Amino acid sequence: MNTTLLSRRAVLLGAATLSSGLMLGGATGALAADYPTRPIRIVVPYSAGGLTDVLARTLGERLTQRLGQPTIVDNKPGGAEQIATSMVAKSAPDGYTLLLSTMTGLAVNPGLYGPRLQYDPNKELAPVALVGSVPSIVVVHPDVPAKTMAELSAYAKANPGKLNYGSAGNGTPSHLAVEYYKRQNGVDAAHIAYKGGAPALQDLMAGNVQMMIAIAPEALPMVKSGKLRALAVTSHRRLATAPEIPTVQESGAKPLDASFWYAFVAPAGTPGEVVSKLNAALNAVLQEPAVRTRLAELNVEVGGGSPAVLVEQVRTDAARWKKVIDDAGIKID
Repeated sequence: MNTTLLSRRAVLLGAATLSSGLMLGGATGALAADYPTRPIRIVVPYSAGGLTDVLARTLGERLTQRLGQPTIVDNKPGGAEQIATSMVAKSAPDGYTLLLSTMTGLAVNPGLYGPRLQYDPNKELAPVALVGSVPSIVVVHPDVPAKTMAELSAYAKANPGKLNYGSAGNGTPSHLAVEYYKRQNGVDAAHIAYKGGAPALQDLMAGNVQMMIAIAPEALPMVKSGKLRALAVTSHRRLATAPEIPTVQESGAKPLDASFWYAFVAPAGTPGEVVSKLNAALNAVLQEPAVRTRLAELNVEVGGGSPAVLVEQVRTDAARWKKVIDDAGIKID
């Protein structure tokens, strides 16, 4: 029986399978007990050098030490994660091909693409573990006369049509986060889509757009240098690396959880004992002091927990972002 990502029934069945050691996907308990006996491939849906790639290599190195087999990072960028995800979904369910997926691939894409999506996370992917999340920061150009979220909302309401915001592209988390903020707080702002977060931030610094909600690793250097002003972080608590920046709620707006998370998944049908062993190894890696220090440097809040934790994260965010997508009328050509 397959463990799936978005089905409550699958959560219960998957948990029962993992705890009882029953086999999934036709693999025998003996084979699963010997796992792994060869290298494990970690597929990354983005290019080398980005945060997803850095996470895969950091965690993969430690998994190698714990599991006794090499891990190989395989970058397959493109298609808003669809190329990498569909490839993993169709791979052999033997535990030797994993995907370091993100909120985009698991919780946003189904609402954006609907039946055009190249994979079905309900049927083709099995949860392994939530790795962690990266908060976003609401940033504005220094010329914007707002130093808090309350002042930003007041400015937007008093100056209709004057506030433009940049994003990493149509339907990306940086786009959806501002649309969520707009509807939560009754404000308006025009969307300008870019081909990635970096060019959007460059145009924000140039004053061609006035605000953006960008992930912390990308925005913080520009905030620290004084080129942008940070109004708030979108997490429930302040950043350890920038404790002076308040949360959205502390800054005078309704709570806005726009953290971008990362998770390991495997092809559906992967043996339960294999998933259990991978989950245990990843949780152990995430508790290593050196790993926690490195993730803190990257502004990643450590995740972990059982596969069911990931299932609930996907379920909650898929519903939330689907509503934002529908309410805003966001379409992907």
